[in-house]
Amino acid sequence: MKTAKDLIIPFTWHERHPALLDRFFYVPAQYAYSQKIFPFFEQEQPLYIEYCSGNGQWIGERAKQNPGSNWIAVEKKFERARKIWLKSHRENLPNLFVVCSEALTFTRYYAPKVREVFINFPDPWPKHRHAKHRLIRPEFLSALCQILASGGKVTCVTDDAQYAGQILKVFQTPEWRLLFQTTDLPDYGKSFFKDLWLQAGRTIYYASFEKV
Repeated sequence: MKTAKDLIIPFTWHERHPALLDRFFYVPAQYAYSQKIFPFFEQEQPLYIEYCSGNGQWIGERAKQNPGSNWIAVEKKFERARKIWLKSHRENLPNLFVVCSEALTFTRYYAPKVREVFINFPDPWPKHRHAKHRLIRPEFLSALCQILASGGKVTCVTDDAQYAGQILKVFQTPEWRLLFQTTDLPDYGKSFFKDLWLQAGRTIYYASFEKV
């Protein structure tokens, strides 16, 4: 049985480089990026990415329920990413791969072509002076366009009403078409943050877009 001690980043700060480990891909912060292709799965299947995966509850269930598809969890915080990695081994999910990286960096330089993208509860950075740190902004959508074929979909989920409105505005470009927006999507799946915010009485906002 795998433990947290089995996942160690094998280099010092000065020697840092992208590291492909056992079902785990690590991209160090402030690294000089390259477009080297890394093989994430041995078996070619329809591929899906979840950004902001947290502790992996949502994507773990998706991978378990859909063994004929491959799933990549992208999480910036190493401790959270390691929890997802442990889940993939504990529950024997060879179709679940974990990426510990800043989302834009991974998407621009390393992400493979995918069928669909899910962005679950990204940090809203509510203060105006911090808006530049939000994930869903034009440069990130441009990167998504490079990995999604025409007809590929992006679904965004947030509990922040202001961020939900901004998401709709950012996607208002010729490259994207709004499929739906709703606050009621009972079959979407469970996650730590969804349960947390529902228990706090917050509204959950869903929006889905298609690449034209």
